[in-house]
Order: sequence, then structure tokens, then C-alpha cells
Amino acid sequence: MANINHKPSRYMLNLLHALPAFTDAEKNIVHVIIENVKGSINKYEIITESGQLKLDRVGYSSLVYPFSYGAIPMTWDEDNDPLDVEIVGVTEALVPGSLVEARVLGVMKFVDGGEVDDKIIAVLSDDKRMEHIQTLADLGEYFQTETTYFWEHYKDLKKGGSGKVGGFFGIEEAKKIITDCADRYQKDYASKLD
Repeated sequence: MANINHKPSRYMLNLLHALPAFTDAEKNIVHVIIENVKGSINKYEIITESGQLKLDRVGYSSLVYPFSYGAIPMTWDEDNDPLDVEIVGVTEALVPGSLVEARVLGVMKFVDGGEVDDKIIAVLSDDKRMEHIQTLADLGEYFQTETTYFWEHYKDLKKGGSGKVGGFFGIEEAKKIITDCADRYQKDYASKLD
């Protein structure tokens, strides 16, 4: 896992800029840096420039994340942030700031405050409990209902109605979005690095 092509250093690497998006594109496995954990109202974000984890805000209501949540390195979504990932079916809470490998199942198209902010949907790649989950359909219909509700209501007490889910799509669409975001990272962000 996470074989980093970098010589040893006494300084901490910013993994957002050191790891490729895919660990194994053929098997649909991506790197994910965990930001938020299932069951929490805290919203953490990785500081893109430095790689540290920052408490962005405490949720505005008691609505908690129904999944763990993170970012794919070396990607740049249309909202000017790394591409987001929901990791579903997690048995035990993941540690914010940790690096995991996740197997892509699909994507939820999402617009937040007028900006495209799509969410890749995945499971932990080495969790035997999730081997039978191969597509979004395997998660069941209620998964989409709950996920839609969360994203369309998690900011209601701040600015209600700002998020709109545009549907759920399969693995091929998810891989296209990941590849597009990796290309956008190279074009729009990589030149800013030291």
C-alpha cells in the first residue's frame, strides 16, 4: 500500500501531491485521505497547500455523516478542491488524516451552492465484509435515499436548499470523473507546487 516514489525525508510529505489517484486502475482502486468519519458532525478538510487536517466547521445540526469521507490525491474537481469520496460500509471508525485504499462503486453527481462537487462512492478495498458489494445496486435502494437526504439537508441551518443531488451513476462514469479530475489537477494545480 502507498508505495511512495520519494526518497526518505525529515519533512512530512503532503500526500495530496505525492500519491497518484489510482493505486490500481484496472481493479478500480484509489488512494483516499480520510477527512471525516461516520457518525460525526465535525467537518474536517485537508489543507491543500500543506496537507494538515483542519476542523473546517462543526455541523450546524445533529445530522451526522452516514459514511466516512475523504479526498483523492492528485485530483482537482470543479469546486477547486480535491475530488471527494464517500466510503460506505465501514465497520470501525477510520482515523481522520489516515490513508486508505478504496474500491470505486460509482459516483453521485452533486451541485453545492452552484458548484459541481461530485462524490465518488467506494468501499475499503481490503475489507472482506465488502467483497460482495461490486456495484451501487448492491448497496440497496435505501443507500441512495439516505445519501441524497444527507447531502441535500446537511447545510439546512446554514443555507438551506444549497445542495442538489443530480443522480447516481456506475463505475465507468466514476472512473471518467476521476481521470478528468486527475487531468485538471495536472493542468490547473500542479504548476503551483514548489
